[in-house]
Amino acid sequence: MSEEGKRNWFARLKDGLKRSSSKLTTGIADIFTKRRLDDEALEEFEDLLITSDLGVATAAKLSAELAKTRFDKEVDSAEIQEFIADEVAKILEPVAKPLVIDPGKKPHVVLVVGVNGSGKTTTIGKLAKTYRDQGLKVMMAAGDTFRAAAVEQLKVWGERTGCPVIARDAGADAAGLAFDAIDQAQREGYDLLLIDTAGRLQNKAHLMDELKKIVRVIHKRDETAPHDTLLVLDATTGQNAHSQVEVFSLATDITGLIVTKLDGTAKGGVVVALAEKFAKPVHAIGVGESAEDLRPFEAKSFARSLAGLED
Repeated sequence: MSEEGKRNWFARLKDGLKRSSSKLTTGIADIFTKRRLDDEALEEFEDLLITSDLGVATAAKLSAELAKTRFDKEVDSAEIQEFIADEVAKILEPVAKPLVIDPGKKPHVVLVVGVNGSGKTTTIGKLAKTYRDQGLKVMMAAGDTFRAAAVEQLKVWGERTGCPVIARDAGADAAGLAFDAIDQAQREGYDLLLIDTAGRLQNKAHLMDELKKIVRVIHKRDETAPHDTLLVLDATTGQNAHSQVEVFSLATDITGLIVTKLDGTAKGGVVVALAEKFAKPVHAIGVGESAEDLRPFEAKSFARSLAGLED
């Protein structure tokens, strides 16, 4: 990405995380205005991190780290912002990994899972555009056969991106569709196949069975596939994102996360909590509607935006 592109993305990221960062920065200013770092201030700081969705473990870790170096000293809010940005970046760096498409796989199969409303289908469309723009031959499969709207949505992205969409009638067997899509992608030499799936969490047992069946059927066509299984999480759900990782992990091997809708919430800290708890790669984050608003996840930029600082 060009320097100007990076600057534009950081501006969008910072703007997208404004609601999350303003909650933190306002809280920091309230706690650390001309004040020594005592037990009471530390407790308030830890509570602020928890209510900002960074998670109990992260809050305890940062509070202990701050006490080690600054206890009983005068601290100001700017110093605390820098401290948060540095410590959060350390937590996020091990999980900030791009989604790498293996050119040796024809196609590289990516199964995309997540609850309805998480932005899953839109994310598939945006990923298709990203990799198509990089010169890859991309196919999409509309495996959320229970929602006619999801199938139509994917077809719209197909028209926008020039990528074919394999679709069936509403209620068709999703595993059979996945099998046919891989078969066609192999025959026609596609680089990447993105498979959408249903996300009806209200019937967990049925959802789990269906996902397991899709994976079994994919294995029959290519025993190394799916090569990636991405869980799309809506940041506005905050701590509920944790239970979604746990539920979907029971059905399939989640290899990475994509976090969407960070621009619509003050709960952006949940990305930090997820990294601390599950240590799964975060491949990309979304801070807006356009395809350009879904970008590879960068630890330092995110941490500084969350803390309300310039890159």
